[in-house]
Amino acid sequence: MIMLTFAEIPYKRPDFEAVGKKIFALAEQMKTASCYEEMRSVYFQKQDVERELDEMHTVCSIRSDINTEDPFYSEERRVFNTEIPGLLPAEKAWNEAFLASPYREEFSREFGDRLFVMTENNEKVQSPVIAEELIEESQLVNEYSKIAATCKVNFRGEECNFYGLLRHMESTDREERKEAFHEWAKLYEGVSDKLDDVYYRMVQLRVKMAKKMGYDSYIPFAYLKRGRTDYTPEEVDSFRKQILEVVTPAVAKLREEQAKRLGVEKLHYYDEMIYFPEGNADPHGDRDFMVAAAQKMYGELSPETKEFFDFMVGHQLFDLETKPGKRLGGYCTSFQFGDEKAPFIFSNFNGTAADTDVLTHEAGHAFEAYVASRSIPIDSCIWSTSEINEIHSMSMETFTFPWMNLFFGEEAEKYKYIHLIDSLACMPYMCAVDEFQHKVFENPEMSGKDYRKVWHELEKKYMPWRDYDGVEFLEEGGFWMQKQHIFMYPFYYVDYALAQTCAFQFFTWMLKDREAAWNGYLKLCRSGGSRGYFETLDYAGLRNPFVSGNVEASVKGVLEYLENAEF
Repeated sequence: MIMLTFAEIPYKRPDFEAVGKKIFALAEQMKTASCYEEMRSVYFQKQDVERELDEMHTVCSIRSDINTEDPFYSEERRVFNTEIPGLLPAEKAWNEAFLASPYREEFSREFGDRLFVMTENNEKVQSPVIAEELIEESQLVNEYSKIAATCKVNFRGEECNFYGLLRHMESTDREERKEAFHEWAKLYEGVSDKLDDVYYRMVQLRVKMAKKMGYDSYIPFAYLKRGRTDYTPEEVDSFRKQILEVVTPAVAKLREEQAKRLGVEKLHYYDEMIYFPEGNADPHGDRDFMVAAAQKMYGELSPETKEFFDFMVGHQLFDLETKPGKRLGGYCTSFQFGDEKAPFIFSNFNGTAADTDVLTHEAGHAFEAYVASRSIPIDSCIWSTSEINEIHSMSMETFTFPWMNLFFGEEAEKYKYIHLIDSLACMPYMCAVDEFQHKVFENPEMSGKDYRKVWHELEKKYMPWRDYDGVEFLEEGGFWMQKQHIFMYPFYYVDYALAQTCAFQFFTWMLKDREAAWNGYLKLCRSGGSRGYFETLDYAGLRNPFVSGNVEASVKGVLEYLENAEF
């Protein structure tokens, strides 16, 4: 089958009732399979059913995200959100039959045991008893996305959303940065009551789901939903402490140096994003320039990346520009179309170095999906859990450093310096977001002002340099609500910090032996989600971030690089 471009993919709403009946029928066939070959065949028939459903779901979601105000795809998304939980009884019947198969050992010998581990885990968090709550949760997430996506302001004659204002917050003119920052804060303050309310309802709903599933709180339920079968909240807490003890002081020192470089007595929030008086390094072109530069870069990086990126360009598997009504943020997803797995990159370019960051970051996800899907026949094992997946993306950001001149010209070294500081500085923030969510779900009756008080205390703890220049809404703790992961992906955000620890290991390894580091990275990507978290780290030659001292060892090479950097 010839692969179309993404825009050419025809959309048709699935027959959800027929899908449910097929899965129930396949569950019965799984139970009565008379030999391993029959059991194996039934499994892949079920996978084909899921692929067809997933393709339309993914296409619908992307097109709805590209324009959240599109009435057709908004309605189709609502239908998916309503109908998919209705498939839970069929999925439960399938899971039970699959787990009880007398041919499990033979299946594991051919494909590994990871699928059974994940299926057993899913049984602990998926049930028809929470189908109504899952529908409501999807509706709340959609409500949040629309609130955030439709916020805009006229700034100096230009209509800007949040991303548009961020570009002005990197201006060399401090007054422009300050003015853009105030408008940015006003946008959030203007919808803060709505966001407080949406989040409060999300918290209550998520707690309700956990209790209906037999958990005392949402936290252990959320950990299992994230596929965390190897570690607990206690280990995450010990990791946050390492960040607090090692990274927070290092970033505080870098912020002091930044203030001196900028010639300001006090570094305010709107100064944090600019590192040099003459301005940051920005890419030297628009969307087409960026894609062309990336295609050259990936063409030279390795044979595997060349094949991957040529595929992405050839089938137009991107939507990169900021547009009115477009969902905030960036992500990578993938779907089966014809005989091939197709990744897709979604972003919101704003003309700053963040465009290069998000392009290389999401390309890391897409590359992993591309290579893993071509070597792993079990779709559920192509992606790993997010603390592994984010290693793919964050490591790709620095593996591409030798080609940054294609984007930034003579400012390439400046870009690398800024990128590494930003990567380091985000780690305390990620841990603050994680601890914030733990505190919220430990005390789920909190709301509004309580959220802000908790966030304000965590900011002082993890980011003592943070100063909002008297903006009351943010000084009181309103900044928490600008992080969409809190609303959409509970407890996800610390995975970035865990992954960054490992990505820094790849960076240091690359400086010493680029070929060996790349081979380790390629090995990690091809492994996909076929192994557990600790086993995957060991397989790729990476240190476990939870072990005391490993955060310090991982960031040591980065701090040395920054100290010796020349521009």
